Amino acid sequence: IRVAGHIPSEYTCDGRDISPPLVWSEPPAGTKSFAIIFDDPDAPRGTWTHWVAYNIAPDLRGLDENQLKLGSPTSAALQGLNSWGAMEYGGPCPPAGTVHNYRMFLYALDLSLPLGEGATKEELLSAMKSHILAERLITGTYSRQ
Repeated sequence: IRVAGHIPSEYTCDGRDISPPLVWSEPPAGTKSFAIIFDDPDAPRGTWTHWVAYNIAPDLRGLDENQLKLGSPTSAALQGLNSWGAMEYGGPCPPAGTVHNYRMFLYALDLSLPLGEGATKEELLSAMKSHILAERLITGTYSRQ
């Protein structure tokens, strides 16, 4: 587990609302793909999913900021549905005056998942079961005035 600290507003609804740059180290042997889930467990109506990405190419060691922008053709990954019902990154946007904790999970998987674009977080978690070689968690916080 790593703590990222305060999430820069550039990656939130108060800024450019783009996905942050990510970097990871050499994965375990046998890694065939990566998956990312970014969520907010402090959301008023239960955990809110901000981003779902999967079948990220195993030779990548990170993603540039805004790399998986909606409508950008890429063979590097597929995107799933967030809690807004969109296949894209949606940045932190908590109610004013509250501090929310955000979790970015990175999974190294032993297969490329048999999912098409637009899978839900629940579908992704189900498909990954028993295929996770390694998991990393980065946490951060964000608040609005």
